[in-house]
Amino acid sequence: MSAPQTLNEHRGLLARIASWCAGHRKTVVAAWVVALVAVIGVSSAVGTRYASDFSSGNTESQRATDLLKSSFPAEAGDTDQIVFTVSSGKVTDPSVRSRIQPMLTGVADLPHVSGVVSPYSAAGGQQVSADGRIAFAAVNFDQRGFDVSKADAQRVIDVAKSADSPDVDVELGGQAIQQAEQQALGTATAVGLLAAVVILLITFGSLVAMGLPIATALLGLGTGVGLITVLSHLINMPDVSTELAVMIGLGVGIDYALFIVTRFRENYRAGADLERSIAAAMDTAGRAVVFAGATVIIALLGMFALGLSFLNGMAVAASLAVLMTMVAALTLLPALLSWLGHRVGRPSRRQRRRPSRPDGRDGFWPRWAEIVQRRPWPAAIAGITIMAVLITPVFALQVGSSDAGNNAPSTTTRKAYDLLAEGFGAGFNGPLQIVAELPNGSDPDGLNRIVDAVKGAPGVASVSPARTNGDGRTAVFSAYSDAAPQDQATTDLVNDLRDDILPGVEQSTSSTVLVGGPTANQVDFVKTLSSKLPLFIAVVVLLAALLLMVVFRSVVIPVQAALMNLLSFAASLGVVVAVFQWGWFGGLLGVTGGPIDAFIPVFLFAIVFGLSMDYEVFLVSRIREEWARSGDSSGAVVGGVATTGRVITAAAAIMVCVFLSFALGDDRVLKLFGISLAAGVFLDAFVVRSLLLPAVLQILDRTTWKLPDWLDRRLPHLAIDGELVEERRLKTSRPALDEAG
Repeated sequence: MSAPQTLNEHRGLLARIASWCAGHRKTVVAAWVVALVAVIGVSSAVGTRYASDFSSGNTESQRATDLLKSSFPAEAGDTDQIVFTVSSGKVTDPSVRSRIQPMLTGVADLPHVSGVVSPYSAAGGQQVSADGRIAFAAVNFDQRGFDVSKADAQRVIDVAKSADSPDVDVELGGQAIQQAEQQALGTATAVGLLAAVVILLITFGSLVAMGLPIATALLGLGTGVGLITVLSHLINMPDVSTELAVMIGLGVGIDYALFIVTRFRENYRAGADLERSIAAAMDTAGRAVVFAGATVIIALLGMFALGLSFLNGMAVAASLAVLMTMVAALTLLPALLSWLGHRVGRPSRRQRRRPSRPDGRDGFWPRWAEIVQRRPWPAAIAGITIMAVLITPVFALQVGSSDAGNNAPSTTTRKAYDLLAEGFGAGFNGPLQIVAELPNGSDPDGLNRIVDAVKGAPGVASVSPARTNGDGRTAVFSAYSDAAPQDQATTDLVNDLRDDILPGVEQSTSSTVLVGGPTANQVDFVKTLSSKLPLFIAVVVLLAALLLMVVFRSVVIPVQAALMNLLSFAASLGVVVAVFQWGWFGGLLGVTGGPIDAFIPVFLFAIVFGLSMDYEVFLVSRIREEWARSGDSSGAVVGGVATTGRVITAAAAIMVCVFLSFALGDDRVLKLFGISLAAGVFLDAFVVRSLLLPAVLQILDRTTWKLPDWLDRRLPHLAIDGELVEERRLKTSRPALDEAG
């Protein structure tokens, strides 16, 4: 099939791309399949290289790590724990010791383990509980916990678990161990896909029409995931990056294809031939897809402005998934439609028998739009009230770093956490690493004064013996808080040590004393991120508002979009606080109350704001089309909601199901992402776009589309609704659709 002349005559760039893809459909489909196979082959060969870097610039915890790396490499990594308990007797009994000691020797010989402090050694004298039933060994890695590979961490788990017996229970805790416990999300992905299939079948009433968005999204997402695997060798990506990318890419990929297929069906049933239906769909819905996808990518990549490498890797992975699914919708989908478009566009027997209104607006959404049109003020007040109630919990938001006490009860890290808390106190699950740089080499007196100062600090339960490097210039020891790592009391202890306790002893001993380790690093990470978050939000909102002003030639639309998208973000964050911090419905969802990880609000804003912009663009672009044709602002709102309400809510329902499916596992972070994103998308589609936005635009009436002349002259022109002339000609471009198909 050569490129159709009707498509070549169309002036839109996306229509020309659609023309080429339709004319070379075999080449396009083959290219996507070959690309998918090639990328998966390369990614399988090289494997993944996940690495999480929580460093937050020139912070004290980072300086402590750098000092240890340069002068005390054996202590530069994180410390995990092997915890064991006995059902009877004591851990110091010869029978228990003879079982545990060889295991600890085996762990010490494993790769990237720089040493093991046994509770049976002089240095580990404080590692046996008062009742003698619980003990732990400290496993020192030569890397930070998130840099230890899953394979190396799993070796530690396997060797440690070899000492398990009916009388001795061995569990492990720490960052490296927790990373090894991450589970694959094949089941969650399958559940999300199944939900999408059901919703698409209900929406389209056709297996073929349902299959196109699924196939397009899977090919684009599969290629994107393969590229993410390869990029993990070039960019530090935390292990949750791929799961997050799959979650977002699957949702947006199906949605983007859904919007284009829906617009194609409208055009085809309005009387256009196959080629022109594809062209017009790409020049309208396709443009909206480009704008919406670009907005999501901009919001995600905007996290680079925060200067935190941990977020950069996640942003790149998610952006790549969105990009590949968007490209698939713009290239692969036109090729598939040129093959199957006649079957996709043909009405079902049920649709042909259904009586229709003279204006063609049938069903729930036209009636809903007219209800909002007649009562805009009550609708607006109702929408604002719903969002305000859900936003209320945000004022109690506690940003921090959740610890292993929030892990699933079946995980070894949770069991180790509970055992340490029972035997020694919750603070033993997150020791602070105190690093001292001594001025004159070995200085036992000065080091003892530093240790005593930390030991006497309010909130310190105990400290470990200090260890020095070869020249005696660097010393390190652990301090254990009275409180759990995630508690505010531990954060207060870190700040008290730095601000009040240590400066005096530093001056008297001429030493430099730094508070580091994973717990202190998380405190610094939270502080750094919280200080930069307002700027990040402001930059993304202003950029998106400027783009909307350029596209829609309106001052009201960008202001409305910014405010309503922020409402969606804030309401979804309120749901997060209620569920994950306050513990509402915690038993049902398998979560316990705790602080919200600091990176969650950042990512939640980027994704929810971007996805909210998707629905904003799809709805407002249709309203603007109606306005451009008729000049009736009130009728345009009704027409826009009537024609897009069904597809927007169907798309949102797909995303909600996909996101919720990722909350089925045990990983707290993925539960947070899944539930928060599902809440954000649901509220945005069903409250903001279906109720609040049409009510507000109805109240504002013609003011919506006003733009000062001086501003209009200075702004570039970027159409999102394609050639309206082409749209007017759709009904006359081919004979009426053959009812028999």
